[in-house]
Amino acid sequence: MTKPPIIPVILTGGSGTRLWPLSRAARAKQFLPLTGETTMLERTMDRVSGEGFGPPLLVGGAAQAEILQALAGEAEMILEPEARNTAPAIALAALALPPETPMLVMPSDQVIADIAAFEAAIGGAAALAADGWLVTFGIAPTGPETGYGYIRQGEALDDRGFQVDRFIEKPDRETAQGFLDAGGYHWNGGIFLFTAGRYLEALGKHAPEILTAARAAFDAGRRDGMVHRPEAAGFAEAPSISIDYAVMEKAEKVAVVPVAMGWSDIGSWDALHDLMDKDIAGNSLRGDVLAIDTANSLIRSEGPKVATVGVEDLIVVATDDAVLILPRGESQRVKEAVEALKAGKDGGKLL
Repeated sequence: MTKPPIIPVILTGGSGTRLWPLSRAARAKQFLPLTGETTMLERTMDRVSGEGFGPPLLVGGAAQAEILQALAGEAEMILEPEARNTAPAIALAALALPPETPMLVMPSDQVIADIAAFEAAIGGAAALAADGWLVTFGIAPTGPETGYGYIRQGEALDDRGFQVDRFIEKPDRETAQGFLDAGGYHWNGGIFLFTAGRYLEALGKHAPEILTAARAAFDAGRRDGMVHRPEAAGFAEAPSISIDYAVMEKAEKVAVVPVAMGWSDIGSWDALHDLMDKDIAGNSLRGDVLAIDTANSLIRSEGPKVATVGVEDLIVVATDDAVLILPRGESQRVKEAVEALKAGKDGGKLL
């Protein structure tokens, strides 16, 4: 029997501001060319366009319709009336597919440098999914990162992966270092593989209110060509909850497939600096930038000329209407600027 193609389900609804001022609510990082000439969404679609994959299914917000159609062309998409987190979004995708369809669910804004390793991990995960497992991909940790959740592996499942022992919330640094020293712990990168029917079955058991709301909204929605728009009132009844909390931490037959694939979620300007090519002084420069006696800095301009003289270890990001300057290693503090702008007299117009 011919195996059904794996359908990439690409979640595009994020509107994070960790890369402000470049990333905004109207143009989040998945719609930006952060690491090359094409956007993060386009790079995500490219890596799942080969043999074994079917056409992608994009799940995003109704407010993103124009930019999604511009970038994704003829791809099928589901436009959520409002953001309700990942569990309801994935439910909409599963409802749009035959039950036996393997779904590769992934965010649209991550970097994967080693495509061969990614494809090998997908092969193992697809075999487990065919046996009824809900599979998550465990990212090989490269340090005691406190910004990610962790997955502890349990019993081996042949050579394909491991049963999940438990999911762990974001730890402090000492705990994270203990995980690395012990081995068998992986970062939770938010990438999953399972069949549509298996996900809906697990959702119906562990979070039936989500399934009920998603099904009602999907069935009452309207279709316009390749775009499906679920009904707003029904979808608003779905609890806003992640797939981890709703399903993965509760379900039976949950597996993890470890993979080292040069992964990053580009969750900060520091992370982008780490990824980018640098000059001999350790600088990542992009746009109209003049760097004199400058070292180990990320300097990026989307508009005005930026000149730096005699500085090091800085992040400088300039757009037409805003400039961000902060020390390298402190880029998580961007959220302080974002919160101040939200509370400002202009009502957060720069967000």
